[in-house]
Amino acid sequence: MDQTRPNLTWRKSTLSGTNNDNCVEVANLPGGNRAVRDSKDPKGPMLNFTHTEWRAFITNVKNGRFD
Repeated sequence: MDQTRPNLTWRKSTLSGTNNDNCVEVANLPGGNRAVRDSKDPKGPMLNFTHTEWRAFITNVKNGRFD
């Protein structure tokens, strides 16, 4: 296990498909925050988002802002 980060439970969207080509994984952090990483590089960098940032992102995705 990578000792530089906590033991997180990562999950992938069911919409990612079975090839795992372009997938991101998300993990819950304390306080409602989220971590995001590239599923092809699980020991690589991860981005951390506050609860507020994550909710804004999800809201914009649902509203089609990034289509």
